Amino acid sequence: MKKFVVLISGNGSNLQAIIDSQKSANASGQICGVICNKADAYGLVRAKKAGIPTFVFSRKDYESNLAMDFAIAEQIEKLGAELIVLAGYMKILTPEFTQRFEGRILNIHPSLLPKYPGLNTYQRAIEAGDSEHGTTIHFVNEEVDAGAIVLQAKVPIYPNDEVEDVVARVVEQEHQYYPLVVEWFCSGRLLAENGKAYLDGKELSSTGYAEE
Repeated sequence: MKKFVVLISGNGSNLQAIIDSQKSANASGQICGVICNKADAYGLVRAKKAGIPTFVFSRKDYESNLAMDFAIAEQIEKLGAELIVLAGYMKILTPEFTQRFEGRILNIHPSLLPKYPGLNTYQRAIEAGDSEHGTTIHFVNEEVDAGAIVLQAKVPIYPNDEVEDVVARVVEQEHQYYPLVVEWFCSGRLLAENGKAYLDGKELSSTGYAEE
């Protein structure tokens, strides 16, 4: 069974979805730790309720981002984690960190990449008059929101939608598909090589395993 860590900064709803998926007898992975950069994040409560060790790393305790990421990396190695799952971790990782764990970091982003990298994706999609939005699960590289895409799930945007309406649809998809992709990795079905994602030995397309 592969061990993995989850990095969070806030509420941890995707963390909870992954915790819930771990209750399956067929799960191939095990969360060995939750790492957070905000001491008051509710996601830490979720982890503790599930009996998962938690670790808080605050930027103010380190002289640089590099020093903080090095400390986090050392903790991850100590835990024996083979995968790093970013679930609402709102801090950009240093190149040194992403290189150290190349092919072993997954992230989830609330847009259909390469559309709308960065923040405020829902507002941007609505203001652009888009008819659909969604979520992207991808491997992490040195560029922000630019690694090999594993899966995309789309949701409609209706003419009178507010941001909250679209958020609710996207989050529902995230909670369904992020645990699935984590399971793919832990079971050995998913891997990253030379900047590309492979599922069951087949290279995924540039938009990943797209879910209509």
